[in-house]
Amino acid sequence: MLPSWITRRMLSSGKASLVVVTDSGGVRTLLLNNPKRRNVLSLEMLEALRDGVTSAPAETRLFLLTAGREKVFSAGHDLVDLKNNPTEYQRRVFGTSSAICLMMQRSPRPFVASVYGLAAAAGCQLVASCDVVVAADTAKFSVPGTKVGLFCCTPGVPLTRAVPSKVAMEMLFTGRAISAQEALRSGLVSLVVPSDKLEEETEHVVQSIISNSAAVLALGKQYIYSQMGATPSAAFEQGTVTMVCNLAHPDAQEGIAAFKEKRAPKWTTPKGK
Repeated sequence: MLPSWITRRMLSSGKASLVVVTDSGGVRTLLLNNPKRRNVLSLEMLEALRDGVTSAPAETRLFLLTAGREKVFSAGHDLVDLKNNPTEYQRRVFGTSSAICLMMQRSPRPFVASVYGLAAAAGCQLVASCDVVVAADTAKFSVPGTKVGLFCCTPGVPLTRAVPSKVAMEMLFTGRAISAQEALRSGLVSLVVPSDKLEEETEHVVQSIISNSAAVLALGKQYIYSQMGATPSAAFEQGTVTMVCNLAHPDAQEGIAAFKEKRAPKWTTPKGK
């Protein structure tokens, strides 16, 4: 079953794409679309996902990453495929996956993940790299590489930046899948909702985000990620500079005026444009 806001479309050769891309109201939805193979992150899937991000039109305000109501959001990389291919190919797969995650965090646009089922290994890596994660109460998250003798090093990069180190190391050492509620307590997801409300609650979050100024969201996202590696004093200093610059932006001027006048603000980039 597909989320209500997604309409499938064929992208090539009469075959369903591995990633179904749709645009609506400033939101680009990226639907992982290989459920028969548990949305395995093959090189082809990763390249399709990357292209779905890089080809977004200028009016895109937000990216939504989802697998619909599948029991598996993504099982991660295709381990058999990796094992049967040379080192150069393996580097390309891991490198492409890592590049996508960096692209997501460096993009001025917010990335929201909507997760119904299991996000494992590199699938968990994708989720942990998103800015906001809406999880159904049926969702689970794991980095189970140790169970097959392959430590989840690259998935561990965003995971250890999203949750406390003790939680991350327990997940990485044991391979145990954590529940949506455990993920919420740990900071891996933003909110947990009943499974039958996932689409509705995700849409609410998405609309709440894009109702704000795109320029201010971009400025804020860049600052928040850049200050994470700084000392508190450097972060406060840069934060002060950023807020002063933000105050001079037309959208800040408009927002403050609208607040004073008790009306809705009119941003320089209107919703859905």
